Amino acid sequence: MSTGHEKCIHLTQVASLQPPKLSQSVHREECTQCFDDQDTAHGISVCLTCFNGGCLSSERHHAQIHWKKTGHLFSVDVKRVKKEMNEKSSGQRAEGSEPPLKMTKLAILEEHDEDKYDYLTSVRCWACDVLIGANDSSKIPSLISSVLTSPSSARQSEVKAWEEEILPCEHTLKLNQLPLSAQPIAEAGAAACSSCDLKSNLWLCLTCGSLGCGRAQFGVTNGGNGHGLAHYHASGHSVAVKLGTITPEGNADIYCYSCDDSKLDSSLSTHLSTFGINLLAQTKTELSITEMQIEHNLKYDFSLTNEDGKALEPIHGEGLTGLRNLGNSCYMASVLQTIFALPEFRERYYALASTQEQDHAETCPELLPADCVECQMRKIADGLLSGRYAVPSPSHTTASSGNEATNPTTATFQQGLKPSTFKSLIGKSHPEFSTMKQQDSEEFLGYLVTVLRRDWKKRGGDDPTRVFLYTTSQRLQCTNCRKVRYRTDESEVLSVAVPAIEKERDSQTNKTLYQDVLLTQCIDSLLSPEPLEDYHCPSCKIPVGAVKQTLVSSFPSVLVIHAKKFQLVNWVPAKLDIPVILPDGDILEFSERHFGKGLQPGEEELPEDKPEASSPQFNENALAQLQAMGFPLIRCQKALLAIGNTDNAEAATEWLFGHMDDPDIDDPIQLTTNSASSAPGPSAEQISMLSDMGFTSAQAKKALRETGNDIERAVEWLFSHPDDTGDNDSGPAPTTQQTQPKTLPGSTVVPARYRLKAFISHKGPSVHSGHYVAHIRMPIPASNENDKMDVSMVVDSKDDQWVLFNDEKVVKADEESVNELKKLAYLYIFELV
Repeated sequence: MSTGHEKCIHLTQVASLQPPKLSQSVHREECTQCFDDQDTAHGISVCLTCFNGGCLSSERHHAQIHWKKTGHLFSVDVKRVKKEMNEKSSGQRAEGSEPPLKMTKLAILEEHDEDKYDYLTSVRCWACDVLIGANDSSKIPSLISSVLTSPSSARQSEVKAWEEEILPCEHTLKLNQLPLSAQPIAEAGAAACSSCDLKSNLWLCLTCGSLGCGRAQFGVTNGGNGHGLAHYHASGHSVAVKLGTITPEGNADIYCYSCDDSKLDSSLSTHLSTFGINLLAQTKTELSITEMQIEHNLKYDFSLTNEDGKALEPIHGEGLTGLRNLGNSCYMASVLQTIFALPEFRERYYALASTQEQDHAETCPELLPADCVECQMRKIADGLLSGRYAVPSPSHTTASSGNEATNPTTATFQQGLKPSTFKSLIGKSHPEFSTMKQQDSEEFLGYLVTVLRRDWKKRGGDDPTRVFLYTTSQRLQCTNCRKVRYRTDESEVLSVAVPAIEKERDSQTNKTLYQDVLLTQCIDSLLSPEPLEDYHCPSCKIPVGAVKQTLVSSFPSVLVIHAKKFQLVNWVPAKLDIPVILPDGDILEFSERHFGKGLQPGEEELPEDKPEASSPQFNENALAQLQAMGFPLIRCQKALLAIGNTDNAEAATEWLFGHMDDPDIDDPIQLTTNSASSAPGPSAEQISMLSDMGFTSAQAKKALRETGNDIERAVEWLFSHPDDTGDNDSGPAPTTQQTQPKTLPGSTVVPARYRLKAFISHKGPSVHSGHYVAHIRMPIPASNENDKMDVSMVVDSKDDQWVLFNDEKVVKADEESVNELKKLAYLYIFELV
């Protein structure tokens, strides 16, 4: 590449370039189509038109592909070089220090790394293939500065995801305080719990002034004994504030026990003065709940030692790349590592030594690869499977000392990849997965399958998610007339309930221990006949008994079993450590007794149920919002019906204001039958939502009619009926005799034998907290004399070894720990053999 403006004929166009807007993402840290970043040898080239980041690698050259696709001429090359400095000059905010501004949101603060790194930059013109110097245009320095000082796309999404808006509730707004009967409350640090001696994590009841310690926190020493919660149960006083978190700006941890959530007290200063506390004189001395959660999750770790206390061996190579924890992203990392260990996902998204990946990069319909599901899945596949990024971290710090591991005998882990762009895209608009809160890995797997299938519907090609699809056949038989009915459903995850049978209590930890449960017993229980009482038989026309049984009518290539080992405690699912014992050799077999064959010769079908009049179901969240505004219940219900029963309270409010004078606005709602034909038509908003996913208007209308205008069920219906165009939906549904038998996904061969491929484990009190890791059975390349991974020396598949993927830490798992952790797994992934 040449240097100098004499060869650039487009130099005058630099003046028209604009700095990034606050709403724009600047991808300056990492390529949007691979994990090459600003720290690699070539750095990253950031487009000065759309601010896409592309690598300058001679093999992948994504920056050049972006120019050819978009015609955007100019970009700035960014390479970061770390400065030499001591810890005191790092400029980081002290841990636990008080945020400077009043907050109505819980959030993390933006970090700046100008003091830690030097940046080497240059502007290039792709058409002329030249570098442009800073002196060649007066605007170049300001453009470079705007790119470097704008929050990076990864950091922008992480900060936004951590934010959690706090709102007041009726209990903080209508707080009735009792006069203080004792002496004024002591300052934080001098006060103590009224029921124990704890002087930290104290919560002041804003009703009566009682001081109680907080609840015990998993993994936190001296978190509390729960006396604040006990006071609420005894008195009914809902609102409390955490001493030590109060600041002069009015920030504080306010908790409502009735709502069981953090809340905002807009009159905090007045409420504190009742107990002799001057808001302006307060100083923050303790971490808030969110700060504690962030700190805890970033430091969370599974044991990386075997039963003998020896450190597990870190490994690197193809398919052995770790994913860095973004704060609470271990649920996502464990699922991604697992699915990319499956051949179908590797073949679909990892185009090794072929032109498929490059072809998509050049023809991708999205302007920015960061907005394309296909691009991001290919990026994750390349990052995890190529082995290019599975290298020891040059600055790995040991957990024990926090110092750089300079001893050559010390185990060195990978730096790991940051899947920030992937998480931002996949979780976009989702109320849970768009946040940095811990999530359920089983729920994320189901959601990811839905997103990928939706993208496949638009794009075509192979659908790798079909490996999870199987069908169940539900058989219902009247015990009086002996007639039967069959219903077939498609699923991706087999959820089995694990019975909790208490064995004893651990004398040291006082923890309840549970009896072992066989996995085969859980499956047999799910597929066993279940008696039904008071079944209204459409043939007998009287209440009778019936028997219902679910069987498997087709088997998936990959069977995911969800072990449900939790119970609800205060409406929060608490996980139970119930040991589940797998069959010998981790081989699971389904026989004829598990197989559903459908209607058999000699069986007579039950007639269809006649539709019964029923009351419509209303969106509870939207209904509560409308009633809180003072609208009568009947009007709120009619407004929700008018907008398709969605959770859009704003649209319902507009409908109410537009129909206030309707003469029948307060008349009772007429009951409708449960038939699809009698249901109200789908709203334009619902049809538009489905059309945005790539479905036609006819398909959207039919799906909504078939599912009673339930948008989520409609999406599922569309994915399970990919060949239905919805064009011939005017007449009645064809009879069973007229319908062609549907091809079932998966295999119908019995016996069906499965071998355990992977399992995802969870450590913590709830599936929405704690930590997830994945164990995967896979071939491991051998090491040569230089201690480098030799991918040509791969063991036979029958001798696959277990590998533990714990975020960025990838290690060989020893057999003893695998056998123990298998019993406590949350998800089991079996492959058909």
